[in-house]
Amino acid sequence: MRGRGSSFDPHDTKSIPRTTSDWQTLGRLVPYLMQYKWRVMAALAFVLCAKIANVGVPILLKHLVDALSIKPGDAAAILVVPLGLLFAYGLLRLSTSLFTELRELVFAKATQGAARSIALTTFQHLHGLSLRFHLERQTGGMTRDIERGVKGVESLISYSLYSIFPTFVEVALVLGILAVKFDAWFFWITVAALVLYVTFTVSMTEWRTRFRREANMADSTAHTKAIDSLLNYETVKYFNNEAFESRRYDESLEKLRAARLKSQTTLSLLNAGQQLIIATALVAMLWRATQGVVDGRLTLGDLVMINAFMIQLYIPLNFLGAIYREIKQSLTDLDRMFTLMDKEREVADKPGSTDLACSASPTVRFEDVQFAYEPARQILHGVSFEIPAGKTVAVVGPSGSGKSTLARLLFRFYDVQEGRITIDGQDIREVTQSSVRRAIGIVPQDTVLFNDTIAYNIAYGRAGATREEIEAAAKAARIHDFIVSTPKGYDTMVGERGLKLSGGEKQRVAIARTLLKNPPILIFDEATSALDSANERAIQNELRSAAQNKTALVIAHRLSTVVEAHEIIVMDAGRILERGTHAQLLALNGRYARMWTLQRESQDSKDSKDSKEKSGDAESSSEPLSAVSA
Repeated sequence: MRGRGSSFDPHDTKSIPRTTSDWQTLGRLVPYLMQYKWRVMAALAFVLCAKIANVGVPILLKHLVDALSIKPGDAAAILVVPLGLLFAYGLLRLSTSLFTELRELVFAKATQGAARSIALTTFQHLHGLSLRFHLERQTGGMTRDIERGVKGVESLISYSLYSIFPTFVEVALVLGILAVKFDAWFFWITVAALVLYVTFTVSMTEWRTRFRREANMADSTAHTKAIDSLLNYETVKYFNNEAFESRRYDESLEKLRAARLKSQTTLSLLNAGQQLIIATALVAMLWRATQGVVDGRLTLGDLVMINAFMIQLYIPLNFLGAIYREIKQSLTDLDRMFTLMDKEREVADKPGSTDLACSASPTVRFEDVQFAYEPARQILHGVSFEIPAGKTVAVVGPSGSGKSTLARLLFRFYDVQEGRITIDGQDIREVTQSSVRRAIGIVPQDTVLFNDTIAYNIAYGRAGATREEIEAAAKAARIHDFIVSTPKGYDTMVGERGLKLSGGEKQRVAIARTLLKNPPILIFDEATSALDSANERAIQNELRSAAQNKTALVIAHRLSTVVEAHEIIVMDAGRILERGTHAQLLALNGRYARMWTLQRESQDSKDSKDSKEKSGDAESSSEPLSAVSA
């Protein structure tokens, strides 16, 4: 058994870890139901009333049969006694159904409310987990775990309240009647049959549960592979790997098929064993009752009553195996969802944390910051710098130098191991995460959009923004003209992860929503990397305008985009090598100057190549005209 916060692979089909026992899982469900305690109590009362009425039916049936054993010519008894008993019999049958429906009507709100609360709590907890968890998760399998967990809540409540508890109530009532009204043989035959039946059912179901778990794990794995493959549709096409993806998916489907076949085979064995026990008990009870009628100890009505009791008992017991299996599976599914909820938050607000008190142009400081994603690989080594209020600081350097990590730490996706990051002198670990993130806007290098409209994705920067504000942000990001040129305009769907848009269009949407948010701190992480040169220059002007009087951190590879920054920091391997303005760094003739020279040479070479290609196109296009004139 694994404890809370332990390492857990939710897609390991070889071992299915359980974090808690079944009783502990049930105990965690109880608080959600106790929000509706009066409905729970009313439902239990209706269950009791329904079962009392149900047990009363065979008793009344006995009296009805006995009442028919009358003397010839007794017309009054024929008219009065049987008709009254028939009316009472029908009333009890109606009462059973009525109380059952009232139970479901009263308890439906509790069931759905508990399922909703658990699903919402899980969703909120997942959003509260660190970036590390979401980078390592497998979306397909995780969503299946949540889906089955929510359904497990409904199934667990339904089966326990509507099947198990009523059956136990009815068994207790029937055993009491048999013990009081008849000889001990009826009681002990019934008890022996019930004990044997329940023991056989539980032991067989426990043995079968592992096959069901294997089937569920294979199902989650297959779902994960299918979702992952479809999300990466273009990559599959690029490398012509449709057949490879189909084989991977089919391997999981084959494991699912084998597990389900085992489950069905063992279910047949379970059902056969149950029927054998039921049939044996029924024969023994009826033999005893028939013998009592022959000996004159019992009436014909007693025989009918005993038979009716046995049928009423064994009909629900006949489904006990399936019900117990479903309850066990629901507990397993619910426990898997609780396991997700038990994932400890790597980044959590301290008790009593207050909101960030942030000015319109705050000062941001990194003070001797050291950080590593993994202990064996240090990313930042004592990084210290300041972004003065209302100024722009740019960070440049090769890939892997730790530039984007600075943005992640400022957003508190991770907490620093040593040193601290402050905004207006406040350590961001001492204030709430939500207040820190409200104060920061980011244009990321890799823009991911919701599968919704362009208007929705821009408005995501500030909930409740008007259409005019959305369009103003789009104009500032130089994407308005493109949007209105599409058939549906701002109501155009962008597709899964925004894949219907080009890289440049997605990046301009990201710029627009950040401009709409209008926070006091801005982060531009390669904000124009997907744009062509003409649009890049235009957007740079807009970004500079947006950053006026705001504190901005610019992360860039192309040095031409940061020449006007108030300070440029050159990083490599998690350390600051140089710092200063563009002119100062060129005068140092160090790493920045070499990077600048290399990029200028590369750009000049590209411009020269483009010029030659245009010239060549012009010459080739003139040849046909010369030939025509000749």
